[in-house]
Amino acid sequence: MIDSPYFQHLYSSDEMRNIFSDKGKIQAWLDTEVALAKAEAACGLIPQTAAAAIADAAKFENLDLVAMQKEYERVGFPIVPLVHQLNKGCDAEAAKFIHWGATTQDVIDTGLVLQMRDGLNLIETDLDTIINALAKLCQEHRNTAMSGRTFQQQAAPITFGYKTAVWLDELLRHRERLTDVRRRGLVCQFGGAVGTLATLNKDGLDVLRVLSEELGLEEPAISWHTARDGWAEIVFWLSMVCTTFTKIATEVATLMRTEVNEVREPYTAGRGGSSTMPQKRNPTSCPLIIAIGNRMRDCVASQLTAMLQLHERDVATQPLEWLVMPDAFVMASGCVKHSKELLCGLTIDAEKMRQNLEMGGGLLMSESVMMGLAPKVGRGIAHDLVGKTSASAIDNGTTLKAEILQTDSIMEHLSEAEVDELLNPLNYTGVASEMIDRVLARV
Repeated sequence: MIDSPYFQHLYSSDEMRNIFSDKGKIQAWLDTEVALAKAEAACGLIPQTAAAAIADAAKFENLDLVAMQKEYERVGFPIVPLVHQLNKGCDAEAAKFIHWGATTQDVIDTGLVLQMRDGLNLIETDLDTIINALAKLCQEHRNTAMSGRTFQQQAAPITFGYKTAVWLDELLRHRERLTDVRRRGLVCQFGGAVGTLATLNKDGLDVLRVLSEELGLEEPAISWHTARDGWAEIVFWLSMVCTTFTKIATEVATLMRTEVNEVREPYTAGRGGSSTMPQKRNPTSCPLIIAIGNRMRDCVASQLTAMLQLHERDVATQPLEWLVMPDAFVMASGCVKHSKELLCGLTIDAEKMRQNLEMGGGLLMSESVMMGLAPKVGRGIAHDLVGKTSASAIDNGTTLKAEILQTDSIMEHLSEAEVDELLNPLNYTGVASEMIDRVLARV
C-alpha cells in the first residue's frame, strides 16, 4: 500500500517516502562513509587526499545500482557492494582507505540514524503546526458549551475549548519527550567487528568523537551493536503520537455521527461521498488515522523483539529492524499528515452542541442542582432529592426544571431564579477556562 501509486498518499507523505527510499538509504550510507573518511583524516589515520577522493567518488549518481543489486543478492551483505562501487570511483591509493576500520553494521546503523533524524524533523514540523491549530481552537471555543460525556452518555457540561486543551496537553508532552528521544536514539554507531575499534587501536575514540561531530549525532559511551533500546524508544514515541491522533480521530468520527453532528471533517465537494448514497459525507481522514495508529502498535512489538540480541552481533534482528524502522516512520507520516489536515480544518457546530445540551431536558445539569442544594440540606439528601426528581422527568417525559418547580422539598430552599442559574451549562464548567490558560501557557 505504501508503494502503490494509487494508495500511497493515503498511508504516507511524499517527503517521508523520499527519506526512506532506496536513494535516501544509499545516500545516508554514502554520507556515513564520507564522514568516516574525513574524521580519520582529521585524526591523522588516513591521508587528507584520500578523504577528498572518497568524498568526490561517493555520489549517488556515480553508483551502478544494477551491479550493486546483483552483488548484494550473491554476497548477502548490503555494504560490500557499496564499498566495491566506491573502490571503482577512486584511484588505487585512495581506495585503500575506504571503509577503514568499519563494519557493515556501523554504516547501516548510522545511515539509518541519519534517515530517522530527517524523519523526526518532518514530524516535528507537522506536530508544531497541529499544536498551534489546537491552541487556536482552545482560544476560540473556550466558552463554547457542549456535553461532557462519560461511558458514552451525557454527563455534565464542558466547553469545546476544554476538550481541545486536553488533546493539546497530551501533544505537548509528546513534543517535550522528543528531546530525550533524539538524545538517546540518534546516536552514531562506529565500533568495528565486535564494537571495540581494535582496528584503530588507541585512536578509536578520537575517530568516534570526530565522526559523531561531523554527522551531528550523539556520541555513544560504548558501541551499541546489540543495544537497541534507543531505537525502541523512537518507535514507541512514534506509536504514542499516532495513538494520540487515533484517539482524537475516533472522537471526531463519533461526534460526526448524524445523531450528534457537533464537529465535522474539512469538506470539499464530493469528499466522503458514497458510491450508492448521494447524501453521505463520510469521514475520510479519521479512518486512515485510526488504521495507521492501530498498525503502529505492531511496530512497537516488533522493535521490542529486535532488542533481544545475542553476543556482539545477532543473527536475525538486523533484518527485522530494516523492516520495522522505515515502516514506522513512513506510516507515522501518513497519520500525522491526515491529522494535520483534520485539525487545521475542523468544523465546529456550536449551535448543534447547544441543542444537544438541551436534548435531555436539562438532566445533565442534575449535578449542578445537587451541588447548589447541598449546602442547605447536605450532599446526601440533595443527591436523593435531585435523583428522584430526575427520575420523574425521565418517566414523565418532562424537563428537569419542570419537575424541580413542582418539588416542594427543593423549592423551599431555592428560588426559580436560582434554579435557572444552576441549570445554565456555562455556569457549571468549573475551572475549565483557567485550565485552558495553563495549557496555552505551555505552548
